[in-house]
Amino acid sequence: MMATVRLSFSPAPVHVRTARLVGVAVARRAGVAEELLDEVRLAIGEACTRAVALHRQHGLTDLVTVEMSDADSYAVRVIDHAPIDASIGLAKLLPDELADESLPDEALTTGVGFALLAGFVDDLQVRPVDDGTGTEVRMAWPVNRR
Repeated sequence: MMATVRLSFSPAPVHVRTARLVGVAVARRAGVAEELLDEVRLAIGEACTRAVALHRQHGLTDLVTVEMSDADSYAVRVIDHAPIDASIGLAKLLPDELADESLPDEALTTGVGFALLAGFVDDLQVRPVDDGTGTEVRMAWPVNRR
């Protein structure tokens, strides 16, 4: 049976730590290998930090949502409600392009986040949410069933 944990929090940096702690606890229970848990913690932190930064940048008070499930893999979805703009396109930039200092600050915030996430997560997808208001960052790790 697939378990799903949902966590919603106001866009304040202080709540990112809680999301990381919950995410690692759920990953451990789901059967993610111990040596991957640091990557899980860092990736969830980076995705949540990105969402909080976008909300704050756009003056949004909507909640950031994190969904964790353990179907065939341990999947984490971080959903923001910031307007969709060039930030998704930045996910396709190469790390060398992200180092370009001529990019605007908001591009660096989201672009560097994607570059870091790509380093932590082999299975990473970034897409607009279904209703068109925001972005979903989906990450997945393999699980070992006991």
